[in-house]
Amino acid sequence: MTVLTSQSIDATLIQPTKTGLGKSILDATAPIRNYLRRHGLHDYELQGTGARDNGVELESLLVGKATESTSRTSLYRPKAKGKGGDPRIWFSGLPNFVQPDDLVAIVAYGRQLICFNITRDDLGSILQERLEGPALSWMQTLSGDARSTSDELLGQLRQLAAKGPLMSVMPDRADTAIGRTLETALGIQMNSRKDPDYKGIELKAFRKASGQSRQNRKTLFAKVANWQESKFKSSREILDAFGYQREEDFKLYCTVSAKTINSQGLSFELDDRLGKLNERSDQKQIGVFATWFLEDLRKALAEKHNETFWVSATAEMVDGREHFELQSVLHTQKPILSQFEILLSQGEITMDHLIKRNQRGRVAEKGPLFKIDSVSLPLLFPPSISHDLRPVMAA
Repeated sequence: MTVLTSQSIDATLIQPTKTGLGKSILDATAPIRNYLRRHGLHDYELQGTGARDNGVELESLLVGKATESTSRTSLYRPKAKGKGGDPRIWFSGLPNFVQPDDLVAIVAYGRQLICFNITRDDLGSILQERLEGPALSWMQTLSGDARSTSDELLGQLRQLAAKGPLMSVMPDRADTAIGRTLETALGIQMNSRKDPDYKGIELKAFRKASGQSRQNRKTLFAKVANWQESKFKSSREILDAFGYQREEDFKLYCTVSAKTINSQGLSFELDDRLGKLNERSDQKQIGVFATWFLEDLRKALAEKHNETFWVSATAEMVDGREHFELQSVLHTQKPILSQFEILLSQGEITMDHLIKRNQRGRVAEKGPLFKIDSVSLPLLFPPSISHDLRPVMAA
C-alpha cells in the first residue's frame, strides 16, 4: 500500500480465504462497502437480493508483475430466509491471481476497479517497469499535482520564521493562540467558515512538545451528532446528563474513545452494518444517546484536509507574553478515508466534548472535536513531506 498512499490514492483491501476462493464467494466487508459507495460505484443498502435478479457487475483489471488480465466484478446479496442476505463480491479469474490469505489492494478508477496482489508483487516495481498502460495512466490522473499554492505558502512561512519569534495575539496561553497568531501573521482574517484557511490549504499550528517523544493529539475537524438519529437532541441534553461543576461553570470536558470507557461512563461503538458511529453511556437507562453517520465524518475529513500544513512551533514567555518560533511543516494531502473507521475502532481517533454552561445559563459547545494521536497521523495520511522552517545559519 505504500506506493498508493505515497501518491494520495484512496484504496481498500480484501483478503480472500481458501474457502472463499474455492466457492467463488467473498464477503463484502464494511470497508469495501463504504469504499464502493463513496466512489459512487455501488450501494449494497439499496440492492435487492438474488445474484441473477439484482446483481451488479463492474469491469475490473487484475494487474501483476508479469500479467494484466481483465475481470468482471460481481456485487450481490444472496437470497436468504428471514434476512436480506450478506453482501458478497467476486472477481472472475481471482483464483489464478492470488493464493489464500493474500492481500489485494483495490483502487477505483472511473467505473473500473484495478486490483493488485500486494502480498506477492512489489507494486513499486510494477509501476516502474510498466511505463505504459492503465496502471500508469490512472496513477497519474489520481495523484494530481498542486504544487504552486503549497510552494507559495511554504515560502511565506519561511519568511515569517526568518523574522524570529511571533508575539501571540492573545493575552493568555489559550490552545487557539498559536493558530490565531499564525493566521494573523499571514493576513488571514478570522471567520467561522469551515473552508480551508489558505487558498484551499488547511493550516494546523501546534506547540511542539519539548523533551517528549509523543506529542499531543491533533484536531481533525469538529462535527456535532446527527440529532435526528440521536436519542438526545442537543449538546445541552448531553451536558445535563453527564456534566459536572467546576468553579463557576457546569461543564463536560472529556475524551471519548472506542477502546475505553471514560470517567463519565461514555464510549464509542461502531455499527458497520448501518454505517454509524454511536456514543453510549454505561448507564443502562440511557445507552446509545448520540449518533453520527460514518459517511458524514469521512466527508468532513476529506473536505477539511484535502491538503494540510501542520505547522509546529516552540513557545516561550517573553515579558509576560507568549511568543512562537516556527520550526517545521508537515505537508499532507488527501487522507486515506478507508482508514478513518479503522483508526476510530482502535482508539487512535477520539472525540473531545467541550460543553459548558456559564452562570447566566448559556450553553456553549466548542466541539465535538475529532482528534488523532500524533504518532498515528501517517496511518491516516499518505507518506508526507516535511520542511524545516528554521533559517540556515552561515558557516
